[in-house]
Amino acid sequence: MTGRVLWTPPPERYAASTMAQFTRFVEDTRGLRFADYNAMWRWSVDDLNGFWTAIWDFFEIPAAPRPERLLVKRQMPDMEWGTGGRLNYAENILRHAQGREDQTALIVQSETFGRSELSWGALRDQVASVAARLHEMGVGEGDRVVAILPNTETALIAFLATASVGAIWSLCAPDMGHVAILDRFEQIEPKVLIAQDGYVHAGQRVDRRAVLAQIADGLPGVEYHVTLPVVGDLPEGHIDWRTLITDTVPFAPKQVPFEHPVWIVYSSGTTGNPKPIVHGHGGVVLEGCKQSLHMDLSSRDRYCWLTSSGWIMWQSQWVALGQGAAVAMFDGAVNHPDMSVVWRFIAEERLTYFGAGAAFFSGCMKAGITPRDAVDLGALRSLGSTGSPLSGDAYDWIYRDVKTDQWLAPIAGGTDLAGAFVLGHPGMPVRAGEMQCRALGNAVRSFDPAGNDLVGEVGELVCTEPLPSMPLCFWGDTDGTRLHDSYFADYPGIWRHGDWISIAEDGSSVIYGRSDATINRKGLRLGSAEIYQAVEGLDEILDSLVVDLEFLGRESFMPLFVVPAPGAALDDALKERINTAIRSQVSARFVPNEIVEITEVPRTLSGKKLEVPVKKLLLGQAAERVVNRDSMANPASFDFFIAYATARATS
Repeated sequence: MTGRVLWTPPPERYAASTMAQFTRFVEDTRGLRFADYNAMWRWSVDDLNGFWTAIWDFFEIPAAPRPERLLVKRQMPDMEWGTGGRLNYAENILRHAQGREDQTALIVQSETFGRSELSWGALRDQVASVAARLHEMGVGEGDRVVAILPNTETALIAFLATASVGAIWSLCAPDMGHVAILDRFEQIEPKVLIAQDGYVHAGQRVDRRAVLAQIADGLPGVEYHVTLPVVGDLPEGHIDWRTLITDTVPFAPKQVPFEHPVWIVYSSGTTGNPKPIVHGHGGVVLEGCKQSLHMDLSSRDRYCWLTSSGWIMWQSQWVALGQGAAVAMFDGAVNHPDMSVVWRFIAEERLTYFGAGAAFFSGCMKAGITPRDAVDLGALRSLGSTGSPLSGDAYDWIYRDVKTDQWLAPIAGGTDLAGAFVLGHPGMPVRAGEMQCRALGNAVRSFDPAGNDLVGEVGELVCTEPLPSMPLCFWGDTDGTRLHDSYFADYPGIWRHGDWISIAEDGSSVIYGRSDATINRKGLRLGSAEIYQAVEGLDEILDSLVVDLEFLGRESFMPLFVVPAPGAALDDALKERINTAIRSQVSARFVPNEIVEITEVPRTLSGKKLEVPVKKLLLGQAAERVVNRDSMANPASFDFFIAYATARATS
């Protein structure tokens, strides 16, 4: 990997970074010296207890008592962390209110409610009020509080209140279908359900009362329904959310064991019943602190990650809040009234850090906007990206049309571990198409099918050592079979994440897409991201999806589905341009057998292309078995592929 250098950090910027401060702390307090980052990374994955203890000490994590040893049992999947320690996630967030009561903690820009701000003192007080009311409802350690809320302060306050009393939080986005929500919440049997009865999106009012009624009927064990009314009156028997935040009571978080569950998040649910992934208080506190080093976050920052409340990046906002940064929450359509609305928000709020899914940056690039000419981005220091691989073209667009003097640091990780495997480093150059380094404490490697290390070659992304934020369990998976089969079945005792990755000698990496959507043409394996970069680099193509259909006893068949840009026709000339782009940028081996026009690519709610469900459908599996439409962002898009599969089967 030899991507072009697009940006090199000034020495003074790195010297002032939190990563540099942590490095100096380790050197001063542990007597260690590191020749370079890779040497520090090797220490962090070899001496796991020493590294995570250094993280604990550097960030002065409050606990009573603190664990005597952080890593108690090193064996995966039965690792054990922090025995004897007691802490609380909410306390780790709200300790930043001390002495900063009047400073801004949250900025919320909502299509439904407009713009608002919440100070650290007000945030703490409202969390304390809701926690007291939850206690009155009988909510205690281990009870589940679930919510169907957008990305606004209501969800954050409810979450922190839930965590502060030792209960377990789970959240779904309000635009999810009722079946998808019930598929998640039925598994965990909640005691309290908090919801908002409607919202505004792209200028249109969305009434969710009927859907919420269906969900309530499907969760008969819920004892308390709390509703924030927006489009109608409060349903009979429901508690008005607004009455929960007004009591004046002290904030008194309950200390819980290190591995006590803090939240339940879910796999995408597009190919089966969603896996209810349980994370613990201590693990996500440690992982969030560590990740803040790689993102160079501190109380000086004004931070926004463009996310729905149904994506793990909703939780990532609290990585910044946990370092005392002001967090700006954006709740609205990213293309209404135009594709520059988010960039105006970044400029007006003087954000220093902005992150989004790769699809957002690609969409802005395709729309031809030039934020640097339209708004003042003088405060912006850092950009992040995740969700899918960020193409080299998008890297170029960001440095050309957004801002030349900034740090672009894409990350790759997942819901599964509530963190990132590979990500940025504020002291390293940015190279087109590459992620800068492996995360401290994360023993990330690339394996071939036999479990051999690969350097500079594409292989399975694996993690050979435990992380504190790895799942405690899947809810209801009493013997651990489902957890084992999800991550540890292929390489015993080693986490297989399900992505293709190439790791260079210097630790930089490229993610090539999901390994189970791999394309294997004449013995050469490839992730789909490289094909997408070539195809979507053409002005005439807005989006694309490719699958490789491998049949027993027959040659593979690789169709490419494309969404032409407005005014572009998928004629023979454009097809030849597509094929030429693939030949020249990827390989002639990966020229598709067929190019098919579609109106939209099917995606998950977090924006990922549904390659695997389409592949399974076209290999003959039933549509209802390969995808859960309620977990799709655009369920109608799958109809085309059902018809296409039928036509192929009968031809």
